[in-house]
Order: sequence, then structure tokens, then C-alpha cells
Amino acid sequence: MARKSKPARQPKARPGAFGRLVRTFFLLIVIFVFVGPVAVVAVYRFVPPPMTFLMVQRMVEGRGFDRRWVPLRAISPTLVRAVIAAEDARFCEHHGFDVTAIQKAMRANERGKKLRGGSTISQQTAKNVFLWPQRDWVRKGLEAWFTVLIEVIWGKERIMEVYLNSIEWGPGVYGAEAAAQHNFRVSAARLSPAQAARLAAIVPKPLSWKAARPGPYIQRRSGKIGAAAGTVRRDGLAGCVL
Repeated sequence: MARKSKPARQPKARPGAFGRLVRTFFLLIVIFVFVGPVAVVAVYRFVPPPMTFLMVQRMVEGRGFDRRWVPLRAISPTLVRAVIAAEDARFCEHHGFDVTAIQKAMRANERGKKLRGGSTISQQTAKNVFLWPQRDWVRKGLEAWFTVLIEVIWGKERIMEVYLNSIEWGPGVYGAEAAAQHNFRVSAARLSPAQAARLAAIVPKPLSWKAARPGPYIQRRSGKIGAAAGTVRRDGLAGCVL
């Protein structure tokens, strides 16, 4: 009786060009979302961040450019306390996200009131240094990721130093040193409490509010910030950076 021949073994299918394309795509995502940001944040732990997206946008708009990087020790403690009082009173307590402020904003939104901002100094720094100005969900997601990274890799002192050297303080004016010189003709190290409060007061709208020639609203706002900065000093709320 004739023996049945075994069917020929089929060669294993090799991944084609589509499979390699998918792997390459996911590898690029990993590099873009995880490896790249970690590497950049690690470098900026020691190197001053270069021009930001906002700075480039303002230059295209013809607003000029003046930024004079100085170390945190060359910035008056009065300005540090003023921006903490104005922008993020729990800066030294949270780890990048102020849960209390977020909950208050959510409750205000539920009551139909205007949504309050809960963005911390850490979040603002992440957005200003690494991302684009326009608001969208992609940017918010990346902002959260960069906030975690700078909190872990930089620490509070470096975050405050980068923040005070990067935020916009007028048309083409960036950082504490340039802001102090433009508005008061003094260095950032010699800012008085009143001058620091005025600079902190215009952070939300630096293109329309003026620190050197404040209107009634900025005068009232800076007065409240000055009083709150006194509380920051008295209660040691800036102890993580001063």
C-alpha cells in the first residue's frame, strides 16, 4: 500500500512592509511622547531654555524681543513672593497640580459661574517653555505630562527660576530682568515690594495692562497682591524657593 506523502510545510509568513511601518510609527510615538520630552527637560535643568513658541509668534507680529536671563538669586524675593501670592499660593505645597483650585473651578462651573483658572506656576512654566499658546486638548495633555516632568526633574527652585525668566511682561518683554528695566529702570534684584506687586498684577494680561503706569484697576489689584505677598512671607509659603 502506497504511503501517503506529507503535505509540504508552508514557510512562515514574514512581516511585510506594513508591519515594519506600524512598528516604526509606534516607535516614533514613544520617542515623541516619552523619550524626547524627558531628554529635553533634563537638558533644561541646567541650560536656559531658548526662545519659546510665544516669543517667536510675537516677533512675527513685530513686537520685538528683550529677554535677559538671570539666576533666581539675582531676582528680588519680593517678586517671588508677589507672583506666588498672585498666581499660585500653594506652589510649595502641591506637586504640579492644585487639586483644591481645580475642585473650586469645577464647582463654580456647575453653578453656572465663570470658570476660574486653576493653572499652577508649574503648569504655566510647562506651557510657556515647551508648548504653543493656543488652547486645545492635545496641548492640555502635553502640558500635564511636561508639568510632571519638570516637577520631578527640576524641582521648585528651577521651576520658579525658569518661570520668572520666561513669562511675558509686555510687548516683546520677557523675564523679570527685562520687565524691571523696562518698567522701573532698576534690576530685578532691586525691585521694591510695590514694584514687584505691580509686575505680578499684570501677568494675566501683559499686553494691555501696564506696571509702570497702572490704571485704577491695576492699582487696586497690586495693592491686594502686596498684602497677600506679606502673608506669603509671614506664613513661609515661599519656603521652597527662598
